[in-house]
Amino acid sequence: MKTQNILFTTAIVILLGSVTTSCSKKEGCTDPLAKNYDSEASKEDGSCTYDQTTEEETNDHSHITFTFTHNFDGTPVSSATFNQFNYVNANNDTLSISKLRYLISDVRLYKSNGDSIVIDGYQLVDVTNGTGLSYSTTIDIPHDTYSGISFIFGFDSLDNISNNYADLNVVNWNWPAMLGGGYHFMQMEGMYKEQGNDSSYAYHQGTAKVSTGVYEQNYFKANLAGVTLSKANANIEIKMNIAEWYKNPNTWDLNMYHSMLMPNYTAQKMMQANGGTVFSLGTVLETN
Repeated sequence: MKTQNILFTTAIVILLGSVTTSCSKKEGCTDPLAKNYDSEASKEDGSCTYDQTTEEETNDHSHITFTFTHNFDGTPVSSATFNQFNYVNANNDTLSISKLRYLISDVRLYKSNGDSIVIDGYQLVDVTNGTGLSYSTTIDIPHDTYSGISFIFGFDSLDNISNNYADLNVVNWNWPAMLGGGYHFMQMEGMYKEQGNDSSYAYHQGTAKVSTGVYEQNYFKANLAGVTLSKANANIEIKMNIAEWYKNPNTWDLNMYHSMLMPNYTAQKMMQANGGTVFSLGTVLETN
């Protein structure tokens, strides 16, 4: 009988020990970013170690935010100034703006040797409702002196595919299939003074229709000045001078080109040509 009691007691001790062990939390490194991450550990013990090159790489890179601002030959333009006859174009047409939104894609920073760093994606800048005015990069850019910045205004032929982007479909950004399909590059609308009367205009850019079933891609590349990146964060201002859409190299007459411009091949190619001087580099602000 005594032997049986000893065995029973021993079994209880073993069982309790097993239960206690199974209920305790295993200590270790619980950070998945650490070199010694322990997937079985449920309690952090402060033992995590990290790859030193990660910190060094971070110190040698910049996180970039592009901020888009708008003016009419120096006069600031925002939704707060919409629907006011504040602007006079090169043809001496007095006009207002009620809508302005446009698409950019394929942002690049160029190195001195001609190579470029591509920032994938696109951005719909909508001045009307104040969305998309800032565009943060998804990758950090190595510190360096870059000879230039560029982006595609709209989509190039590889990306300008009808119904390919759900977010653009939702905001009715599609370009009609009968005019070549794909997406709008810009919508600018407002009013202008026509012989004392207020008339509307719709300056919409996209694919250029040559003839039935024949179309031309109508995007252009905006080329900006270079920047030097040396700190952890950089805010780069990109300025749109709206007045340039109306004057360089084509003086735009709103009395002639004010509506039905989407199917108008001549108007579309004039827009493309005038876009070359619209954008410029503004203030570059770096912070650590």
